[in-house]
Amino acid sequence: MQAAKPLFDYPKYWAECFGPAPFLPMSREEMDQLGWDSCDIIIVTGDAYVDHPSFGMAIIGRLLESQGFRVGIIAQPNWQSKDDFMKLGEPNLFFGVAAGNMDSMINRYTADKKIRSDDAYTPGGMAGKRPDRASLVYSQRCKEAYKHVPIVLGGIEASLRRIAHYDYWQDRVRNSILIDASADILLYGNAERAIVEVAQRLSYGHKIEDITDVRGTAFIRRDTPAGWYEVDSTRIDRPGKIDKIINPYVNTQDTQACAIEQEKGPVEDPEEAKVVQILASPKMTRDKTVIRLPSMEKVRNDPVLYAHANRVLHLETNPGNARALVQKHGEIDVWFNPPPIPMTTEEMDYVFGMPYARVPHPAYGKEKIPAYDMIRFSVNIMRGCFGGCTFCSITEHEGRIIQNRSEESIIREIEEIRDKVPGFTGVISDLGGPTANMYRIACKSPEIESACRKPSCVFPGICPNLNTDHSSLIQLYRSARALPGVKKILIASGLRYDLAVESPEYVKELVTHHVGGYLKIAPEHTEEGPLNQMMKPGIGTYDRFKRMFEKYTKEAGKEQYLIPYFIAAHPGTTDEDMMNLALWLKGNGFRADQVQAFYPSPMATATAMYHSGKNPLRKVTYKSDGVTIVKSEEQRRLHKAFLRYHDPKGWPMLREALTRMGRADLIGPGKNQLIPLHQPATDSYQSARRKNSTPAGSHKVAKEKTTRILTQHTGLPPRASDGGNPWDKREQAKAAAFARNQQAAKERKEAAKGKGPKPARKPVVPR
Repeated sequence: MQAAKPLFDYPKYWAECFGPAPFLPMSREEMDQLGWDSCDIIIVTGDAYVDHPSFGMAIIGRLLESQGFRVGIIAQPNWQSKDDFMKLGEPNLFFGVAAGNMDSMINRYTADKKIRSDDAYTPGGMAGKRPDRASLVYSQRCKEAYKHVPIVLGGIEASLRRIAHYDYWQDRVRNSILIDASADILLYGNAERAIVEVAQRLSYGHKIEDITDVRGTAFIRRDTPAGWYEVDSTRIDRPGKIDKIINPYVNTQDTQACAIEQEKGPVEDPEEAKVVQILASPKMTRDKTVIRLPSMEKVRNDPVLYAHANRVLHLETNPGNARALVQKHGEIDVWFNPPPIPMTTEEMDYVFGMPYARVPHPAYGKEKIPAYDMIRFSVNIMRGCFGGCTFCSITEHEGRIIQNRSEESIIREIEEIRDKVPGFTGVISDLGGPTANMYRIACKSPEIESACRKPSCVFPGICPNLNTDHSSLIQLYRSARALPGVKKILIASGLRYDLAVESPEYVKELVTHHVGGYLKIAPEHTEEGPLNQMMKPGIGTYDRFKRMFEKYTKEAGKEQYLIPYFIAAHPGTTDEDMMNLALWLKGNGFRADQVQAFYPSPMATATAMYHSGKNPLRKVTYKSDGVTIVKSEEQRRLHKAFLRYHDPKGWPMLREALTRMGRADLIGPGKNQLIPLHQPATDSYQSARRKNSTPAGSHKVAKEKTTRILTQHTGLPPRASDGGNPWDKREQAKAAAFARNQQAAKERKEAAKGKGPKPARKPVVPR
């Protein structure tokens, strides 16, 4: 892999003399206090400004500040007019625009397209502080404010919408966001290298339209420049060479035609041996090769071509061998340079070691920002993920090559949290990253790594070239928990358990010291069909990890539990798959309270499956095998109901589905049956997540058209003759105790009126 200029080797801009600011300014008053007459760069973001390395605007802002630039922040501006975008004045170099730490559509809408009631990145958790497609709206407002100031688009929303992409909320393919936002350049992925390079060149007086050679950028071009070789990948199912058919009606007596044939000279003998000459070809130079994808108009009208383009895009994501891509939008081309070179450990330490205040900007006062409260005592130790899960956007954004911080840098940050962050109680809430246990795990050979085009290093099995040694991570855990003032180090990020089982020592270390009672992991499903489309390991790997977890938990003398997460309605999932998952959940005693339905995020491989019905993990043709897709609202509800098999609200739907599937044998009171035959008179299930629910005691009656359950008395469980009992023993005991208490109260009331003996006042409670 080619070397890149280190982030700390650039000459500093002249404004370095002002030094670092306590907080990047959000007002003209703060700029005056710092002695600034203007900002060189203004970052516009959809999140509240928290000066912490878990927030993108803080990392980019502090990095640019370290280069000597004066950086201002406009956080969550009022997008109804350009006024808020002018409050810091005109930037000298450019506007940097990002929607925030999340895609604005995913931030605002649930997987069922319902508006969320809160926003974790806003003070007070208040919803509605950012517009839909915030990057697009902010860019247009910046152009209105200062038309000639360049717009540099970045963040995860822009990164995942850089190409013509399927938009779940509109159910159609949209343009590259670069086109719709009218931005000048788009930075995708980890943008530290690109943003520094772009800022430095603009400070030298270069024009933004001339910056076309920076990796990790997308921009507009009119045509392919000279010296580049273009690979045409705009079509699929292309036939091989077809020989021209001889015209059987040619007039062989035509003397003029014969004269032409004679002028062609002697015909070469095809059997004669010839010297082969190898000519220089631009195909051999990958850094001067660009792949032309199907145009936006073609992928919008042809879902199979969309899947093909998605496959090509994901094959060109390894920084060691990726080629540039180009896609026509109308009369212009959107050009995508290869992904950025991953940062070295020294550069990661540099980025995370900048002078973050680690708290929200003082302008927010005492208002709580939920996302900050969740991460303020956590430490990010790495970036990237080589898992390649098709529903996840980490690989598309951060890449599959792991970028690590040094142990010394991580320990310094823990000490800084201990000494500076208010409210620290001695517990580090997380020591991880996109994946908790990929720290310092990489390919055994740099040469193989730079040439590899596999989308995952751990599917269908762990690659033999992958070094799965967890010793560096174990040592980090031990060093961190040995620090004075640190009582506990928890691991809360996504644990890749198929990697963990390769190191029993790591699992023992994790279980013995770093689990806070519950450990969340994500097998996602139990059935081979959906797991293959997710690129996740089989459930047998989960069982293996579970045995190790329970063994080391017992040895440690602790009471700890695994909490598995599952996805409903993922591409490749049938109703039978969900039924089998529900049976597995019941057989293992799991009751999922929070259900995750598949959410088609922009550019993900699973989203291409969802839109096209094809599988981009293999070569896409019009005749290639399709993928089962769950699109209708009714079927999505059914799959969620299977995951929540224990919730009476879903039983009517499940009874109908099981009968239709020929599995009515699963309806009844038996231990091996999934749901009861009858509906309870009142809904006995109550979610643990009751933030917006009705007050306790006001249960909704679950109605069913076909069956009406009979009960002995209000609150008592149904008779056995009524088709069995839908409640478990504990619910039965509660209901019976309630009825006895009601009867006892009635007897006391009658005794008070002199109609009977005075009963004992002690209530009857279930055991």
